Amino acid sequence: MFKKILIVVIILAVISIAVFIAAKTKNNGEEDGIRLIKVERGDIVEKALAIGRIEPEKEIAVKSKISGIVKNVFVEVGDLVKTGQPLMEIKPDPTPLEYAEAKRNSEIALAIFKNASSEFDRMKKLLESQLISHRDFDFAENDYTQSKLRLNMAQERLALIDQGSTKVAGRQVDTVIKSPVAGTVLERRVNEGDPVVPLTSYQAGTELLLLADMDSLIFKGTVDEIDVGKLEQGMEAELKIGAIPDEDIWGTLSRISPKAKKQENATLFNVEIDITKKGNKVIRAGYSANAELLINKAADTLFIPERLVVFEENRTYVEVQNAAGKIEKKEIKTGLSDGINVEILEGLLQGEEVVENPPKEIK
Repeated sequence: MFKKILIVVIILAVISIAVFIAAKTKNNGEEDGIRLIKVERGDIVEKALAIGRIEPEKEIAVKSKISGIVKNVFVEVGDLVKTGQPLMEIKPDPTPLEYAEAKRNSEIALAIFKNASSEFDRMKKLLESQLISHRDFDFAENDYTQSKLRLNMAQERLALIDQGSTKVAGRQVDTVIKSPVAGTVLERRVNEGDPVVPLTSYQAGTELLLLADMDSLIFKGTVDEIDVGKLEQGMEAELKIGAIPDEDIWGTLSRISPKAKKQENATLFNVEIDITKKGNKVIRAGYSANAELLINKAADTLFIPERLVVFEENRTYVEVQNAAGKIEKKEIKTGLSDGINVEILEGLLQGEEVVENPPKEIK
């Protein structure tokens, strides 16, 4: 009988201890659904987010100054080219009217030249016989020189239209399009057999290729008007590229647009960031990217989640639990915020616990 009573007493004692521990645990953080969050120490970094893409600093569209048909293509997308390297050959394709006009102009220029040449020879003999003045001879010589220049121009134009190459002042002029800069071929806009419209003062002309120096890549994006007032040229920025998320890429803010633009009811400012540090993987033009611009930093400071802070008129406070388990307000002074955590300057110590009330139910 005594043993049975002893066993019952032990069981009741165990149950009492378990209930006490559960109640204490509940009072220490879970009573009425509240939680206790400790004040921690770490870094608070204020950042501005820019959304954009990686682009070459300079992208050049190669165009032709003569019309025709693409005869040969010497490069492909991704090829590295040097300044002056042949890119394409354009075969002249004049209309019958253009060819007839060039042919006729050449013949007229030849006839004028022959006449001026004969007159020049005649005037030269008369000058040697002292039958004309030097002034009359100079007029004839000038006509001869001009007619010769016009003949050369007409013949050169005809040769360029008909054969695709000619010589001007000893320099070979042909229809081979050469690279104006050194770089990489990003895009080819035409194929063999495609017609080409020339670049002139009144028309844009056909884009043949796009070239760019892939060693000079920049980030181009937009920043919200809320953050742009905090930005300055020279700020550091960490770039996050979705296609290569693990790469450590950094840059420097180089340009902030002085004028905003509207996009989907948002006011945005264009920014450019020079890439100063690349990772190990190849960065390609057109990659989507985000840039986190470092505005301010508080290192090794106390912080709590900003959602725990209550701003009431001129007071800033949090709720804490006193020794008796009662919740009371405690004034604090806050500093830097990163949108999630906020720096604590005064009012709390490391390890101190702050009350987080349960979310209110919507009825």
